[in-house]
Amino acid sequence: MARDFYDVLGVEKKATDEEIKKAYRTLARENHPDRNPDDPAAEERFKEIQGAYDTLSDPEKRRDYDSGGAFGFDPRNFAGGAAQNLGDIFSFFTRGRGGGMRGSDLETDVSLSFDQAMAGTEITVTVPKQAACTTCHGSGAKPGTAPHTCPRCQGRGIDSQSQGIFSISQPCPACGGRGQVVDDPCPTCQGAGLTMQRKRYRVNVPAGVHDGSRIRVAGKGEDGPAGSEPGDLYVRVHVAPSPIFGRRSDGNLEVRVPITIPEAINGATVEVPTLDGTKRIRVPPGTQHGTIQRLRGEGPPRPGGRGRRDIHYRLEVEVPSDLPRAGRRAVDDLAKALNGHNPRERILNAAGKRPAQEKPTGAEEKMEANP
Repeated sequence: MARDFYDVLGVEKKATDEEIKKAYRTLARENHPDRNPDDPAAEERFKEIQGAYDTLSDPEKRRDYDSGGAFGFDPRNFAGGAAQNLGDIFSFFTRGRGGGMRGSDLETDVSLSFDQAMAGTEITVTVPKQAACTTCHGSGAKPGTAPHTCPRCQGRGIDSQSQGIFSISQPCPACGGRGQVVDDPCPTCQGAGLTMQRKRYRVNVPAGVHDGSRIRVAGKGEDGPAGSEPGDLYVRVHVAPSPIFGRRSDGNLEVRVPITIPEAINGATVEVPTLDGTKRIRVPPGTQHGTIQRLRGEGPPRPGGRGRRDIHYRLEVEVPSDLPRAGRRAVDDLAKALNGHNPRERILNAAGKRPAQEKPTGAEEKMEANP
């Protein structure tokens, strides 16, 4: 009886996808026949590890395996072509569109500057992956020879055991689910058809991408065995923060713009940064701290080429921490002109609180204490 796939990889049944991938890569390197030329059992261990990973790295196959095997109707228990069609459909979903077990998806990380993310760019990524052996071109057979159809499963890659009207199906133990058998294995990959290689790909990063985005590059994951369908490559993007522009939850940008007290009181036209340069916005007279002005269509591109987002400018009244004597006199004159206006009176009244009276000091305090 075949060993449990989790035991083969040395992981627990609740292991995450990343833990399974890490265990597989470690074991594949350690047990690759090229690294163990004097160990005749290395090839079988390598195939066993590859077969376990092919199942546990695919979410659907893993669910079927955890439930005790993929259940499908056995064509032998039904008459006519409909039964055969059921078997063919089951084989299709078990093995993948390429005629064998699909290659694993890969993920890599890249870092971009804020400007690169806003404008879009093309990057080059290098990923280690299981790719078709360059000697046998993925067939697993020694050059000059070719694999042949597995006599046990007749090329379906599935071994079925009848259980009444149902059958329990699992990868064929004779061919490992590949549907083909190699009599004279390739000396480079030892019949696996795959070797660990480093591949370089150019990836287009769309304009406006945000931190944590994943870009799918179809068909650039690990190659599947026996030339079957490859997996996909996912590029996770990390965008460096900008010292000026912040990202809002709605995808628009925000900039904090300091303004002076006279600009807030009298109004002004101020210059502000954009992604492409600068523009001028109007500060209305009496602008309050935290007021937001918006420039439409000046932000990052929307997905799918649907125009551009906006930039929000948060106006913040800047209070000087140190004023010259003339400035302090001007502030005193302003306070007199306000004639005791209390901006907090409105919220105190709304809360049902009466504004506190100023506490007497000095001689006034003594007079109240000694009438």
